[in-house]
Amino acid sequence: MRTALHRDAWGIPHLRAPGVLALARAQGLVTARDRSWQLEIERHRAQGTSAAFLGPGALDWDRFARRVRLADTARRCFTALEKRDPESAEWVRAYVDGVNEGLWAGEEFRRVGLSTGRWEPWTPLAVWLSTHILFAGFPAKLWREEAVRVLGPEAAGLFAGDGPATAGSNGWLVSGERSASGHAIIAGDPHRFIEDPGVYQQIRLACDEFDVVGFAVPGVPGIAHFGHTGTVAWAITNAMADYQDLYRERLRRTGAGVEALGPDGRWHRAVRHTELVHVAGEGPVEVEVVETARGPVIAGGPEGLDDGTPGAVSLRYPPRVTGDLGFSALLPLMRARRVADVDRALDAWAEPVNVVHAADTEGGVLHRVAGRVPVRSRANRVRLVPAWEPGHEWTGWHAMPRAGLEDGVAVMANARGVAGELGTEFAPSHRADRIRELLGGRREWSAADMGVVHMDAFLGSAGALLDQVAALGGLGAEAGALRERLLGWDRRMDAGSRDAALYAAVRGALVRRLAAQEAFAGLAVPPVYPEVFQPWLALTPRIGFALEHLLRSGTLYGIDRPAVVRAALEEVAAAPPAGTWGDTHRLAPWRALPTAPYEEPALSGDHDCVLCTSAVPGVTDRAARGPAARYVWDLARRDDSLWVVPFGADGTPGSAHHRDQLPLWLRGDLVPVVTDWDQLTKETDV
Repeated sequence: MRTALHRDAWGIPHLRAPGVLALARAQGLVTARDRSWQLEIERHRAQGTSAAFLGPGALDWDRFARRVRLADTARRCFTALEKRDPESAEWVRAYVDGVNEGLWAGEEFRRVGLSTGRWEPWTPLAVWLSTHILFAGFPAKLWREEAVRVLGPEAAGLFAGDGPATAGSNGWLVSGERSASGHAIIAGDPHRFIEDPGVYQQIRLACDEFDVVGFAVPGVPGIAHFGHTGTVAWAITNAMADYQDLYRERLRRTGAGVEALGPDGRWHRAVRHTELVHVAGEGPVEVEVVETARGPVIAGGPEGLDDGTPGAVSLRYPPRVTGDLGFSALLPLMRARRVADVDRALDAWAEPVNVVHAADTEGGVLHRVAGRVPVRSRANRVRLVPAWEPGHEWTGWHAMPRAGLEDGVAVMANARGVAGELGTEFAPSHRADRIRELLGGRREWSAADMGVVHMDAFLGSAGALLDQVAALGGLGAEAGALRERLLGWDRRMDAGSRDAALYAAVRGALVRRLAAQEAFAGLAVPPVYPEVFQPWLALTPRIGFALEHLLRSGTLYGIDRPAVVRAALEEVAAAPPAGTWGDTHRLAPWRALPTAPYEEPALSGDHDCVLCTSAVPGVTDRAARGPAARYVWDLARRDDSLWVVPFGADGTPGSAHHRDQLPLWLRGDLVPVVTDWDQLTKETDV
């Protein structure tokens, strides 16, 4: 058999090769042909070199990437992989060879004067780490620290909820006893920032050892998060585990460099060097890189923070400590035939920490957490802890929890559940509860039925605000009419709904008014931490995402909540929005370079809907986060499986398959998974 490429009607690549290494090389090659610009953006971001062609707007990320030592950690992990698992290391090398063979410079490269670079064997590990370093939301600890400083200890959990930059997902498993075919179905949608090109790549990888369809992360070999081998399938969501710690450091300069005060009361030499970050259109910026025994210093230094506040902050994260990113799990996942194989493979998983569903054609099912979470004090999981005090060391690793199914169903949606003992903040239970409610509405499900769940736009969190509105009396005619209209609303955030637009307008006005309260004045100006952490530190988004909790908590620092709700209602009643929810709730994908202006589509859904298209209440109705893919894995017959991405299989603007799946994604339709080679395009050599 020669190595060959086929494509289906949507341009999705189907690769067939005689062996694992030839297949890995082909995957890298085809990914580079389809997504060279995306791959090079990710490589530069992982290395902290993107500002050299993207300009000053990328400087803050590059500075963070250097200080947190992304590339150095990836090198360290690849060196360890070579020693521990040489087969997987060789497989990664083959993928990189394919990437280097396939890279080409298109229009985006010419716009910024960039040439294609060269990938190193460790680059896929750096891309993986760069993609997930903020996944667990460790900057939330900076926010809690500031909230406690301003409001007192009880404020540590006041703004709890799925944070403004934390990724999440929906996932559900329906066992054979609840399916029309008698075989399990796994479905869901990962929620991430929507990027163009997309963060997930539909692909099929077949060789003499396996034949897998699923979503790959461009720049990383294999299929890690969502895959179907024909006899077993798996999917993940973010476990919301807390596995990264922030330490307050006391640093001092000496004639020999920098020292850090340790928990033994002694000063210890820190690793230190400087790096230059080149910035297009500006001069280079020098970055001091310091690493203590806890980890890299990501904010501040011997002279303190940027505003002169004394101190520094270091980050301790598992791959930096262990030299392991979990890449030894990837090939075993591809080779899996049964749930037990997936289970064993996931024992090697490291980063990020995920909740996993798996099912096989023999009736096996799996619902577990996979990853590496350190054992340490409770304080580490909530706030910054002092590096110079004992009691904050890592003392081992948590066993990964497991759970069974309830009435033939398992649901994972970032809520406190199977991973509850491993985290601090979880998403509200609205999405998980709604999925269970929908699945309970019938006894038998098929793969084709799952769009009903994917596209559900009921907003379970609306009750907190509507209860406050219902309690208001003595309103004027306009505000009273608005009150009655909101109380009669079906609570569905449909793009065509006028009532959803009115609700969102009242919610936004309320969030802004709460953010303006004197009680929160000390949090209105974010603390002086690097710009990359600011999404976690801005007061208005924090209030927007925690609104339900704030409305239902006890006394709120003397704030007259009914009066603030009344003012928000009256504000909107006096000047109501003109259109529907979809008029303002539009897709706002991230692109490395601005494109020619065009109107992005209207979206149904909202942050706490199963159709999780997240705006930022009080700031914008535009949605930068949402389902980065949708999938339905059918264990009865793989060809009855379905999938879709927000844009398309090809990352090249203007190509036939760049945005051809967008209309389906908007409607909730999915693309059929095709595995019959005869239904694909004629093979071409790769």
